[in-house]
Amino acid sequence: MLRGFYTAAAGMLTQQRHAEMLSNNIANANTPGYKSDRAAIRAFPEMLLSRIETKNGVTNISEVGSVNTGVYMQELIPLFTQGDIRATDLPTDVALVEEAVPIHEETNLKGTLFFAVETGNGEVKYTRNGHFTIDEQGRLTMAGNPVLSVAGTPIIIEGNDFTITPEGEVLENGQYTGQTIDIRFEDDVRNLVNEGNGLFRTADGTELPSAIGNGNVQYVLRQGYIERSNVDVARAYTDMLTAYRSFEANQKVLQAYDRSMEKAVNEIGRIG
Repeated sequence: MLRGFYTAAAGMLTQQRHAEMLSNNIANANTPGYKSDRAAIRAFPEMLLSRIETKNGVTNISEVGSVNTGVYMQELIPLFTQGDIRATDLPTDVALVEEAVPIHEETNLKGTLFFAVETGNGEVKYTRNGHFTIDEQGRLTMAGNPVLSVAGTPIIIEGNDFTITPEGEVLENGQYTGQTIDIRFEDDVRNLVNEGNGLFRTADGTELPSAIGNGNVQYVLRQGYIERSNVDVARAYTDMLTAYRSFEANQKVLQAYDRSMEKAVNEIGRIG
């Protein structure tokens, strides 16, 4: 009977974490470039039951069958589909628009592109949030993290009259400054880890290769536009309701087991 407790409790914990993930998606529905998470819910491995019989010193083992031991949320999987592109008319806003990105042969999932930024500890991280600002040093930044050029150095904006071309070249007063915004490419999205705050890194810590010069990748940068999050709010609310109902059902099962155990204890206590 205790196995029922474990199964129901595992279901409740799984749906609680699922609801937390959905809440985070909904909270970031208006965050530029945010990539929604999906939950990978798996069943625990089935437990094989065997019967052991000993007769005349000989042990016989026969299989009874298997039982399911509940579910768990294995991981969060980011969904890297393109978000809607919205005009802001802010010169520091830049939308990264994918036009052609190869599909990975093993996963059958399309790869993805990123801006490269440098964090405070000097590490290179990746983002789709193109809501940039210019800091006091003239650096183009995303949430305080400098946006990197092809040369690996921060993009510097020295004046107010600047243009970012569809290829990522930075012009000031119509002249090329020698800086091009670097775009990085990942063909296997399973290698990406969500760091929070719109930042990603690779699972093995290596840097992603530049998409510039890659003939299999096509993209454009649109200045004065922003990529919105790819959260489907209507579906998120529907999934939230489903998670709540599932949590409630497991809770009722747990309460039923609790009443059964209480009754069993009280009845056994009366024997004799």
